[in-house]
Amino acid sequence: MPILVIAEHDNAGLKAATLNTVSAAAKLGADIEVLVAGSNCAAAAQAAAALAGVTKVKVADAAAYAEQGAENLAALLVGLVQAGGYSHVLAPATTYGKNVLPRVAALLDVAQISDIVAIESADTFVRPIYAGNALATVKSSDAVKVITVRTTAFDAVGVVATEGGSAAVEAVAAGPELGKSKLVGRELTKSARPELGAAKIIVSGGRGLGSGDAYRSVLEPLADKLGAAMGASRAAVDAGFVPNDYQVGQTGKIVAPQLYLAVGISGAIQHLAGMKDSKVIVAINKDPEAPIFQVADYGLVADLFETVPQLVAAL
Repeated sequence: MPILVIAEHDNAGLKAATLNTVSAAAKLGADIEVLVAGSNCAAAAQAAAALAGVTKVKVADAAAYAEQGAENLAALLVGLVQAGGYSHVLAPATTYGKNVLPRVAALLDVAQISDIVAIESADTFVRPIYAGNALATVKSSDAVKVITVRTTAFDAVGVVATEGGSAAVEAVAAGPELGKSKLVGRELTKSARPELGAAKIIVSGGRGLGSGDAYRSVLEPLADKLGAAMGASRAAVDAGFVPNDYQVGQTGKIVAPQLYLAVGISGAIQHLAGMKDSKVIVAINKDPEAPIFQVADYGLVADLFETVPQLVAAL
C-alpha cells in the first residue's frame, strides 16, 4: 500500500522539513507519494518530484489552498486517503503538520502518532514523552497510521539529479472550500541569517542576558561571525527580549544543529527538550550549578558579557 507524505512548502519550493519526512517514509516502504496542496505551486511540485524515493507527486492547485488553511487541507486529505488506500500519512512535526494532521486523524477516527523519532516496523514507532526524558514505543492497529515526524531525528533525503525530477506529477481535484477560517494577516520576521529549524550553527540566548538590547548587542556579532541562526529560551521570549519565533524548546522549535551555543541559558527541561540532540553543545553561564552543563559537551563558567566579546574578537 502507498505511503502519503504531506509537503510543507511556500508554493515556490519545499521546506527542509519535507525532505526529512520523506526520509522517514522511506523506512516504511518503497511506494511513497507526496501531496503538494497550494496555489500556483508547480515549482514546489517539481521539487518534490526530484526527491529520491518519491514515486508520484499529487498536486492540488487551487485558490482554496493559497494560505494552506488547516480545515480545507484536512478535508482534501481525508478524501485522498479514503480513495487512495494509503497505509500511512506523514507530515513534519512543525507548526504546519501539528495544525493539519490532528484534524485528519479525527476525521478518519484513528489515533495520531505524534513526533516520532524512530520506526521499528510498519506499525511500531518510537516517540519521546515527558519532555524527552523517556521514549515510548507505540504500536498501532489502525488501518491508516497518521504520523507526525520529528524531523531532527531523520536525515534529509537526497535529490535525484534528473532535470524535472523522476516522479510522475499528477493533478488531483480540489476539495471543498469550507470557509471556516480566513487569513487576516501574516507578520514574518525577515532575516539574512539561516532559518532556525534548518541551521547548522545556532547561537541561543537566555534570561541571563538581561534585556533585548543586550541580547542583540552581545549575540548578534557572534552569530554574524559564525554565520549562525539566532535562538532563545522561553524565558527570554516571555521577557520580551526577542520574538516568539526565536524560541527553542518543547513549545518552540526542535533543533539539532552541528553546533549549539547556549549563552546565559540555565537549561530548564522545556529548553533541553528542544536542543539536546545537537551534535556539539557549548554552554556559557556564570552559575556552575546550571542544568545546561549536564548536557553540554563544553561548558564555561564565566560572565557572558566579558566572555562573548572575547570570543568574537578571537574569531
